[in-house]
Amino acid sequence: MKPRKTSLSSKSLRDLRALLEAKSISLPYCRVSIPVEEVKVGPEVEETLFQKAMEGVAPISHENCVERILEFRPPDRKGATKKGNQEEAETLSRLTRLVKEGKGFEIADTPEYIEGTSRDVPAGTAENLHRGKYSIQAHLDLHGLNVEEAKQVFGKFLKWAVVAGKRGVLIIHGRGLASPAEPVLKTKVIEWMTHGPWRKWVAAYASARLYDGGTGATYVLLRSRPATKRPKGK
Repeated sequence: MKPRKTSLSSKSLRDLRALLEAKSISLPYCRVSIPVEEVKVGPEVEETLFQKAMEGVAPISHENCVERILEFRPPDRKGATKKGNQEEAETLSRLTRLVKEGKGFEIADTPEYIEGTSRDVPAGTAENLHRGKYSIQAHLDLHGLNVEEAKQVFGKFLKWAVVAGKRGVLIIHGRGLASPAEPVLKTKVIEWMTHGPWRKWVAAYASARLYDGGTGATYVLLRSRPATKRPKGK
């Protein structure tokens, strides 16, 4: 049986292959778009699918279950704002009283506060002195003086106050914050009042109130006459 003849010979196929390898010809490119039909599912179909998916599912029994009800109340922002404004106003009022009148701040609650009374003076005298129960009739400012100068001025001032009949005086010595250890003049003033010759004349002392210098000054309550020594055995 003779082979069937075709229109393409072996030579023609070899020539076409050579042209393709040499990229001297290009084959046409065709884009084919296939339309996709959009399928819309209606509520009835969705219900049917849901029921089919839930086949064989049994509901959980409510026996032996504790039902918990949570109640949520939105915050009262109007009330919270009003409360915040009241607290802010109260704080501002306290600061105003502190600056103008020295009220609202207890110096006696700070570590720098000092007070003392003689052994024959009623308890609470130093506290009353600090709270302004005694009038202050004179004051002495020791700022800018060294210890020796301050001691001389302090002695002259107390001598004058006793002779003049002054009972309440104010000694301004500073807080001594620049001192590396303890406040120098403040410590010396306490020493001169409690261990020096003037201890017989000092009935009580206490840190001043804020408007008089705070812990940087000391109220001193003087006696009208010097204290006598307590007899032995008493």
